[in-house]
Amino acid sequence: MLKAYQQQNGGLKGVTIGQDDILPADAIWLDLLNPTLEERRKVDQTLGLEMPTRADMEEIEISSRLYEEGHNLFMTAMVLAQTDTENPTSDAVTFVLTPERLVTARYIDPQPFRTYALRCDRAIINVGRADLVFMQILDAIVDRMADILEKTGGDVEIISAEIFTVNASKMKTGDFQGILRRLGHKHGLTSKMRESLLTIGRMLTFMTQSLDNKSQKDVRAHVKTLVRDVQSLQDQSNFVATKLSYLQDATLGLINSEQNNIIKIMSVAAMVFLPPTLFASIWGMNFRAMPELAEWWGYPLSIVVMIISAVLPYLFFKRRGWL
Repeated sequence: MLKAYQQQNGGLKGVTIGQDDILPADAIWLDLLNPTLEERRKVDQTLGLEMPTRADMEEIEISSRLYEEGHNLFMTAMVLAQTDTENPTSDAVTFVLTPERLVTARYIDPQPFRTYALRCDRAIINVGRADLVFMQILDAIVDRMADILEKTGGDVEIISAEIFTVNASKMKTGDFQGILRRLGHKHGLTSKMRESLLTIGRMLTFMTQSLDNKSQKDVRAHVKTLVRDVQSLQDQSNFVATKLSYLQDATLGLINSEQNNIIKIMSVAAMVFLPPTLFASIWGMNFRAMPELAEWWGYPLSIVVMIISAVLPYLFFKRRGWL
C-alpha cells in the first residue's frame, strides 16, 4: 500500500495511491507499507530514487543501512511492533529523507506509525517540511519505546517480588517454570528493544554528521534531544537486561534448591529404611542355627531392633546437622 500525505486544510492528509494514480507533486510524506514492485517503481521513477529492496533493508552492515546519495539520506533502523502480544517482533524500516519529501518503506505496522497517521488524518499534524515529519515520527517511535521499557521494568519488579517473597518456599517447580517463561518473554522483548535503540542511535549519529550546516537549527536541536533520549533509554534497557539475567539465575538456583530438597528427602528415606531392611534380610534367611526364631520373644525383638536401627542413624545425622 502506498499513501501520500500532503498539506490540506491546516494539516497533513493521507491519500491512498492506486495503481493508475499519479503521485501528488506536493506530497511531503510517502509511506510504503508492504509495497508491491509496481509501487516501488512508481516512487523510484517519480522521485528519481532507487529504493532499497527488502533484502537490502535486512543487511546488517552499517554501509548498507546508512548512506547518502546526492542530497538524499537513506537510513534503516529496526522498529518494534506487536509489543502488546505474546510474540513481539521487530523489523527494518527504511527512511529516505530528501530536501522536499520523506519516504518510508516498511513491512510491519508499528503503533507509532498508526498513531502518527491517525493524527495526520485528524488534522492534528501541521508541518510543511519533510525533515520535521521525520523528526515527529522518530519522536513517536522513541516515546513508544520509553513506554514499553517502563512497563517492562514494572513487570520485572513484580516478577522479582514473586521470586523473593516469603511464600517462595511454597512454590513448586511448575511455578518456577512459569516464572522462567515470563522472564524469557521479557528478555526477548528487551533484546529487541536494545537492538532497535542501537540502530536508531546510529541513525541519529549519521543524521548529525550529514545534516550539519545543511539543515535548519530546529532540526539539529531536535536531533540532539533525540540522541540524549535514546542514550538514556539504552542505559535503562541495559539495567533491565542485567536484572533479568540475575532473576533468571536466581530462579534456576531456586529450582536446583527444590530438587536438592527432594533428593535429600529420598536419601533420608533410604537411610532410615536400609538398617531395618538389613535385619529383616538376616532373620528372613531361616537357617536352623537361629534359635531366636523359635522363641516367643523373637518376633517382638526383631521389631524393636529394626525400629532402633532406623531411629539411631536418623538422630545421628540430625545431630550432625546433615538433615
